Amino acid sequence: MTAVNRPARLNRVLIGLIGLTLLVTGGALVAAQRGWISGLHRSEALTPGTAEPPRWVFYAVIAAAVVVAFLCLRWLAAQWFRMPRAVQWQLAESDSTGATTLSSAVAAAAIAADIESFDTVSSVTAWLTGPARSPELHLVVTALPAADLSGLRRRILDEAVPRLREALSAGEIPVSTELRLAADRARVR
Repeated sequence: MTAVNRPARLNRVLIGLIGLTLLVTGGALVAAQRGWISGLHRSEALTPGTAEPPRWVFYAVIAAAVVVAFLCLRWLAAQWFRMPRAVQWQLAESDSTGATTLSSAVAAAAIAADIESFDTVSSVTAWLTGPARSPELHLVVTALPAADLSGLRRRILDEAVPRLREALSAGEIPVSTELRLAADRARVR
């Protein structure tokens, strides 16, 4: 059974509908301006029998467009810079006498510290999502400019991830990794 990510699906649908609406509207306006739509002439008013609107209408439309642009930027920032919240995992079985809980942030900090101990790594940001028995690991690793990125990725998958899997008593852990190169301070002046 797969989990449904409703906010992500809603975002994709809304972005698609807004994009499609803007594309159709823009295409219709270009076609009308070029005279490709029969019955509309460039020199006539868009709505017959109306005069040019007052000047304040143009300012109101510009202000509304600016507000919509800022709302879109806010929405975009919320999508890009949103980190998943840490969850509490219960590691012991429900019929056992004790309960062991672990925050996903603690486990993520442990694997981040493990990867940061590699000699070619400058910094690591890690977070874990999903249930404790089948979590997903997301990494942003900043490596030194001289680092072998394919070797670093292999080392992460062959050394750090198996240690995490063993610590959590988890099966396969899917890993998404973003590798970045740190700025070379010797070249920057």
